[in-house]
Amino acid sequence: MKILVTGGAGFIGSHLVDRLIKQGHKVAVVDNLSTGSKKNLNPKAKFYRLSITSNKIEEVFKKENPKVVFHLAAQIDVRKSVADPVWDSNINIGGTLNILEKCKEYKVKKVLFASTGGAIYGDAPRKFIPTKESYPAQPLSPYGIAKLTGEHYLEYYYEVFGMRYVALRLSNVYGPRQNSKGEAGVVAIFNDMVMSGRKCFIYGTGRQTRDYLYVDDVVDAFVLAMTRSAIGSFNISTGIETTVNQIFKKITKALDSKAKPKYAPLRAGEQKRSCLSWSLARKKLGWKPKTKLDQGIKETCKWFLANN
Repeated sequence: MKILVTGGAGFIGSHLVDRLIKQGHKVAVVDNLSTGSKKNLNPKAKFYRLSITSNKIEEVFKKENPKVVFHLAAQIDVRKSVADPVWDSNINIGGTLNILEKCKEYKVKKVLFASTGGAIYGDAPRKFIPTKESYPAQPLSPYGIAKLTGEHYLEYYYEVFGMRYVALRLSNVYGPRQNSKGEAGVVAIFNDMVMSGRKCFIYGTGRQTRDYLYVDDVVDAFVLAMTRSAIGSFNISTGIETTVNQIFKKITKALDSKAKPKYAPLRAGEQKRSCLSWSLARKKLGWKPKTKLDQGIKETCKWFLANN
């Protein structure tokens, strides 16, 4: 099958491209390399260095005529979205619309969209953790608003034009190839800090919780979502809360480091708890998380040691 992956040189996207090519699909990648890397690119994928906001996207659809599109390209820094919401919306809303319009025009059969879990739900009360898809979406950042808007547009294109879709609301994804220079993953950031000998800062008490999900399990979810008949938005998560302090300890143990964290004031707007229920994904997609946190951390640290 001919498949297009936006963001296919990025952290999650490159792992997805590898899997799709291994399965025998013909894959084209659109990525402007703003956060992705040429090193991540599978040599068997056809590469277009383009922004998802570019008018030249039409040329890619015309040449490749994909039947399925995985839309992972995005501006992923929540704090940058707060600082410049117009810029964020131009990429995450405008760019998504640009892709969806071409999907409609070139009769793409299905769109798979990388949405967000924690940023869509906000701080859910204790009784709603793990949080289900039925919990009201209450994004507290322009990034979360843009991702939820993308889901609404997908529903619109499905209802009006019959374009099938699945939006995966991802929890905190970690694993090999994650960019430690961004704000996208504390696992990658801690790895980089510990190995470079720099001060490791934890903001707040470190008792904030997140739902940490290994990248291979995310790829499993995307591939299953491509083949199943389900339509809609689904949490992809573990349903397990882990504190930032626990993550730091696991990483220093895996790296055999005696590094100690420095505590700094909690940053404004940061969620205190985030943990998502994956029961709907199990029911509709036949998906479940497979990788235990300790094993995932071990594999991630091994990759950072080899690529530092």
